[in-house]
Order: sequence, then C-alpha cells, then structure tokens
Amino acid sequence: MKSTTKAAYGDFQTPPELARAVCEFLVRRGVRPARVVEPTCGQGRFLVAAAEAFPHAMRWGLEIDEDYARQARQALQERGHTATVKVGNAFRTNWVARLRAGDSPVLVLGNPPWVTSAELSVLGVDNLPSKSNHARHMGLDARTGKANFDVSEWILQRLLGAGQGLDVTVAMLVKATVARRLMEHALRAGWEIGAISLHRIDARQWFSATVDAGLFCFRTSGAAALRCPVFASLDASEPEAEIAVCDGRLVADVGAYERAKPALGKAEPRWRSGIKHDCVRVMELRRVRGRLLNGLGESVDLEEQHVLPLLKSSDLRGDDRPMPRRWLVLPQRRFGESTDALAAEAPRTWAYLQAHADALDARRSSIYRNQPRFAVFGLGPYSFAPWKIAISGLYKRTAFTLVGPDEDGRPTMLDDTCYFIGFDDEVTARAALEQLRSEPAQAVLRALVFPDAKRPVTKEVLDRIDLRKLATH
Repeated sequence: MKSTTKAAYGDFQTPPELARAVCEFLVRRGVRPARVVEPTCGQGRFLVAAAEAFPHAMRWGLEIDEDYARQARQALQERGHTATVKVGNAFRTNWVARLRAGDSPVLVLGNPPWVTSAELSVLGVDNLPSKSNHARHMGLDARTGKANFDVSEWILQRLLGAGQGLDVTVAMLVKATVARRLMEHALRAGWEIGAISLHRIDARQWFSATVDAGLFCFRTSGAAALRCPVFASLDASEPEAEIAVCDGRLVADVGAYERAKPALGKAEPRWRSGIKHDCVRVMELRRVRGRLLNGLGESVDLEEQHVLPLLKSSDLRGDDRPMPRRWLVLPQRRFGESTDALAAEAPRTWAYLQAHADALDARRSSIYRNQPRFAVFGLGPYSFAPWKIAISGLYKRTAFTLVGPDEDGRPTMLDDTCYFIGFDDEVTARAALEQLRSEPAQAVLRALVFPDAKRPVTKEVLDRIDLRKLATH
C-alpha cells in the first residue's frame, strides 16, 4: 500500500541539493520572479530553495497531502522563510486565476508526478485529472497506448494554457518525452511558448529512476519558431542537440531532417503493426524436443492452419530471414471474423481456446469488447504476405529485417511490438530493403526517432519514408 500510494501521488521528493541547483541555475539564467508558484510542493524542498534564491519573491505552494503540507510549512519556518502552503489538488485548481492573482513576473517550478495514466489505472487509484482525448487520437488509437499520458504532461499543458498573455516562466523536472509532447501540444493549440530548453539530470542518481529526464524550461510567450536546445546538464553552456519543429513536425535532429528530405513523403505500401493478443502464456508456443509447448508448460496439438511462425522485436536485428523461435495460435484470418466456426472446422484449436477461456476472457484492454471471443488484433490480408520487411518499434538501434515464409511456405507473423510492410515476391522485397537501408531513409529515422521514447520507432515515422522517391533519388 505504501508503494502504491507513493506512485499514485508522485511521491518522489526532490533532494534539497537538486532543488538548490535548479534555483541557482535559474538565477544564472536571469530569472527574477515577483512570485514563485509550486503546484505539487510535497515537503517543501523547492519552496525552501526558492526562498534562498529569490528572497524578495512571494511564495505559494499546493500539496494534496496534509501531512506533507505541514512539513513544508515547518521546513520553511525553521529556516526563517515564509510561504503560503495550501492543501489541494493540482488537477482541480483554477490555474488561470492562480497565475493572475498577484504581481508579475511569475516563476512556476517543481517536480510534478512522473507517473502515467495507464500506470495509475493498473494500481487501481484515481488520482487523475478528468479524462479527455487531449491529443485528439481517433478510433483504436484513442483506446490503446496512444491515449496514455503522463500526469506531469497534463499539469504542464494547463500551466502553458493558463499563462498565455502573462509573464510566466515554467521550470519543471520532467521526463524528456513530456517536454517533447508539450511542444507538440503548443503547436496544435497555437499557443505562444518561448525561451524553451531542456537540461538533462541524472534521474538514476537523484530518484533511482531509469528514465531520460531533465529540467524543462519555457515562457508562456515567444516567437512562432519552436526550437528547444538540449543541454547535457544544468552546468553545460553549449547544447548537445536541438529539438525543433520543422514543416509542422517535431524532429529529433535538424541536420538529419535536411538530409532526409529526398525520402520524405507517404509510404506505399503502408506500414502495419503486428498481431496483438495480450495472452502470451496461451497464444505463443515454443518447440521443445519436437513438441509445441505453451507458456504453462502444456503440450499443444492444433490444426496446422491455426499455428503460424512468429517473430518478435528481439528477433529483428537486421539479419535477413531470422529463424522463428515461437509459434502463434491464430484463431482468425481477418479482423472481426467470427470464431464460432472453429468448433466444426478446427475442433482441436477450439477445444484449446475453450480450455483457456478464463485467461483469454480476462484480457483487460477495451479493444476486445464487442469483438468475437478469443479475437486478436492487427490482422488483415497484409498479415499473410509471404515476404515482409520488418523493424522493431522498441529498440534504439533501427534495423530493417527481411522476413520470409517458413520451410513449408507458411507466412511468418510479427507481434505488436513490430512494424512491417508486405510483398508478394522476394525480388521486390529485397529491392525495397536496399532502399530502406540507404542513407536518405536512415536519415529519416535519425531525424524523427527519439531514442529515449518508450517506443522509439512508430508507424507515423515509417509512413513518412517514400519508397518511390527513394527509388528515383
């Protein structure tokens, strides 16, 4: 319960040394606030550091935990500082009114929760803002991973929107992915944002977290050009990279983007995601001494047409035609197809699925609602193309891999951590593979892929590689 509460409320208190380093950095940057606001002040580490760095500023903090709010007041009092610390929920605060309630300029700083909405749902807690499709995803995207968001992202969006037309500087410790998404949101919303920068911190050292994070700074006013230099530390004087919006899209490397332009366009054929089933122990099999075993250690004997070779992200290393190490139980041949016919057409497969119905029916994703029993997703005619070019969506190293049929001529499936395009013959597939391994295509990946993202390679990135343009180039 203690760890659940800690995650649910973002209870990772900022070390005093880091809070002081952030405030000293802001002083060097020339920030001179009349007011300091902290939306999730915890035990008051940032409020104390701000009182030392900006002694003439008014200070106001908000904290959802009454005991922490009391500790924050006590910490300030012990050091001879004053601040208003209120008990309340950042998700239910009128930030427009709060930012306007006093003198300017305003500095909003702190360390908002690094937890995501999906993680909170798994924990079974409701410390979330009111839900909305804030990124305007459509259809299945709005019901799966793309609808997930960071709590800190929600807070930053509200602060950026509330600060429009005001002199507000925001300096928050966040994951790097949150900083990028805020820039994209500002672009979509048409909001002003300026003086943007990201200064990396060692999240493992300070918070025992294996995530790319930093101090994200911006002002709620600025030029239309969205450029964010990325610095290696709070002390670095020169950026190591620059994130920017080019042609209406956020890019990871401006130089690579310029080199990628000959390959940019619209992919044809379109890239597809592999099969999603959400029940590895039942749906994925391994061959052990000539027998197929499921994840429960049970021997499995099914009709051949419902057991197909399977490759996962770990199999896609750029080596052509990797040997499958797993096999997939495939109850359908097309999306939405009824599975009832299996009882007569494939009785062994039907009996197997019925025997494990409890596990399959317990799949939590909403995508299985109102679908045939035992349904899978990411399935269409493209899934059965004999030749494919595939790539993992999970790895920093981007490697296109040629995938062919097995020795019996059966098409090889990919799981939902992979993306692929299908071809009817090997010659065409190999020609496309050569183009995708060329420098212009690789430049697209360097320009648009953010290696620290949970899924660095996405369908949106791949669909911008135009094979026809590459062939002409």
